[in-house]
Amino acid sequence: MLLRSTLIYAPAILLTRISALLLLVIVTRLIDQTEYGLLTLVVTVGEMTDIAVTNWLRIALLRLGGKGDVSRGSLMLAGRVLLASTTLALVVSVVASALIVPERWVEFSIAVGSYLIAGAVGRFALTVLQMQQRHSVYSMLEFLRAVLQLALPICAIVLFQDSFLTVSLGTSLGVLIAGIVAGIMASRRVVTGPPRFTQKEFFALGVPLVIMALVGFGLNSAERLFLKVYYDASAVAIFAAAYALARQPIDMVANAINMGAFPEVVSRFDEEGPAASGRLLSQLMALMVRLCLPIAAMLIALSNDITQLMLPAQYHGRFGLLFPIIAFSVLCANLTSFVYGVVVHAHKRPWLLIIANAFGSTATIGLSLLLIPRMAEVGAALALAGGSLVGLAACIVISERLTPVPVPWRDIGVSVVISFATGLAASIASALLADVPTIFSLVGGGTAGAVVFFGLTWLFHPAATMQFVGKLRARLRTA
Repeated sequence: MLLRSTLIYAPAILLTRISALLLLVIVTRLIDQTEYGLLTLVVTVGEMTDIAVTNWLRIALLRLGGKGDVSRGSLMLAGRVLLASTTLALVVSVVASALIVPERWVEFSIAVGSYLIAGAVGRFALTVLQMQQRHSVYSMLEFLRAVLQLALPICAIVLFQDSFLTVSLGTSLGVLIAGIVAGIMASRRVVTGPPRFTQKEFFALGVPLVIMALVGFGLNSAERLFLKVYYDASAVAIFAAAYALARQPIDMVANAINMGAFPEVVSRFDEEGPAASGRLLSQLMALMVRLCLPIAAMLIALSNDITQLMLPAQYHGRFGLLFPIIAFSVLCANLTSFVYGVVVHAHKRPWLLIIANAFGSTATIGLSLLLIPRMAEVGAALALAGGSLVGLAACIVISERLTPVPVPWRDIGVSVVISFATGLAASIASALLADVPTIFSLVGGGTAGAVVFFGLTWLFHPAATMQFVGKLRARLRTA
C-alpha cells in the first residue's frame, strides 16, 4: 500500500521539486544576491503564515471530511473559515513586512499577500481532490503548477524589472491559475449534503494546529530572519540556496510517501485501532529511512559538484559544510511530521504538538542567538539542526504515550550501511572525474551511487525490490 501511494504521488511531487530547483538555478543568475535573499524571505514569511492559514485546514478536512464523496456542506463550512483566516493573515503579513524588511515593506507585503491568496486557493482545491481520491487528476494539476511556477516568473523577469517582487508575483500567479483549474475540476464531483462535522469539531481540531504553527515559527523560519537581522539579505540568499538544494530531493520522497500514507493511517486507526495504525507507521518509517538516507548520503558526497553546477560563483563557499547539517535537519523534521506527528493527529489531539513545537522552536531561537552572530550561515544551519532534533525527541515522547510506534531497528541499520556505501561510491566516482566538466563528474557520481544503492537494496530487500519494480511497471503502463 505504501509503495503504491508513493508511486501515485511521486510524479506530482517530483515535478514541483524539479521546477523549484530549476527556478533556483535560473533566478540566481537573473537577479542579484540581495534580491534573491528578499525572495526567499517572502517564501519564508509566506510559508510560515500559510501553515497557520491553510495547512491546518487540509489536515482538518482529511481527518474529519472522510474519503470518497465530499459534501458541499463540508466545503462551505471550511471555505468560510478559510476566507476569514486568510483575511486575518493578510493583515498580519503587512505588519510582519514592516518589521522584517522596513526598507522595502510595501513591495514585500504585496509579494507575501499574493503568495497567501494563491496558496489558499490552490491548497484548498487540491485537498478536495485528495479527499475524492482522484490521484491522477491531482498529479496532472501539480504538473500544471510546476510548469507555470517555472515559466511565469522567468517571463516576468524578461518582460519587467529584475526584482524579487516580479519573480514572486509570477510564481503566485502560476499557483493561482493551477488552483482555479483544480477547484473547477473538484467541484464537478462534490455531492449535495450537510457537513460531516460541526463547526465546533472543526475548530476543536484546527485551533491547536494554528497555535502549533505559530509556536513552530522558531523551528521553521527563525534562522533566516536572524540572518537578515545580524547580516543582510545576501546572507539569507546563501543559506536559502543551500537549504533548497539539500532539502528538495529528501522532501520530494518523504512527501510522496506521506501524501497517500496520512489518509490511510488515520483510516486504519478509526477502523482497526491504534495498534494497527502503529504497525503501519513503523512500515512508513522503514520506507522513509530506506529511501531518504541514501539520498542524503549522495547529496553530501556530491555537494561540491551540485553547488558548482547549479549556482553562480558568488554562492560558492561553505556549502560542503552546510549540506550534511541541513540534510540531518530535514530527516528529523520529516520523521517528526510524517511519523510521530501523525499519531497525534490520529488521536485528534493536535494540541499536544504545540508542546513538541515549543521545545523545538525554543532550541532553534536560542541556538540562533548563540551561533549566527559568530558563524553566519553555518550557525543558522546548526541552529536549525538542533531545533529539529529537540522537536523530534519531544514528539517521540508525546506520541509514544498515545500509540507506540515499533522502531524498525534492523531496517534502519541496513539503511545506514546502504547509505554509507552509496555516498562512498558517489564520492569516489566524482573524485575520479574531477578533471572533467562538473556535469560529467556529477552524473558519474550520481550513477555510481544509484547503482550501489539499487544493488544493495536488491541484496538486503529482494522481496520489497521486486514488489517495487512490479508496481512501477504497472504504474508506467497505466500512465
